[in-house]
This record gives sequence, C-alpha cells and structure tokens, in this order.
Amino acid sequence: QVELVESGGGSVQAGGSLNLSCARSGDPNRPYCLGWFRQAPGKEREGVASFNSDGSIIYTNVAKGRFTISWDYAKNTVYLQMNNLKPEDTAMYYCVAGGGTCESVDAWGQGTQVNVSS
Repeated sequence: QVELVESGGGSVQAGGSLNLSCARSGDPNRPYCLGWFRQAPGKEREGVASFNSDGSIIYTNVAKGRFTISWDYAKNTVYLQMNNLKPEDTAMYYCVAGGGTCESVDAWGQGTQVNVSS
C-alpha cells in the first residue's frame, strides 16, 4: 500500500514560486506514476502534471511553461516546482500515485494548500 505526504504549500504573491514535495512510502504492487492534481473552491479537480510509469512526463495546460515535475528516486519523493504563480493557481494540491499516466489513481495525499494573491 502506498502512502503519500505532501508539503511545501503556502501563500505567495503573484509572480512568486513554490516547490511542493510529495514523499512516498510503501511498496506499490505494479509500475506506477506519481503526479499532482489540484482543486480550487467551487471548481472540479484537475490534473497538473504526472511522472509516468514509463518515465515520460505529462504537463497539462495549467502547468506548461511554469511548472516542473521531478522525481528523486533515492528519496522516494516527487516535486512540483511552480514558478510565475498566478491567483488562479490558488487551490489545494494533491499528490497521487497510480498506474500508467495516473489515469487510474491508487492513492491520494492529504493535500497542501497554495494561495496566490494579486
């Protein structure tokens, strides 16, 4: 069973940066991906980026050009470096583990809040 613990959220002004971390523990029973979703108040949850089971990376439109996902295998930790943050990036950010490109999610972290002020 995989467990995920996020950290690194906080409050920044527009244009600022944050680096989210997600520490994984437990052994998955298959090749898996680690990724990030987010959910803003009153909005549906949306994907942000994923580091996939085949080593590929996917960025959704909300992340392209501003966010970078990376995976430190030695530390079992995946990171989401977020630059040039905008007020619309304000959301709860969740780390996930799952199969393939995280299209199927096996585990969710508890979330870390990101607030971006204008």
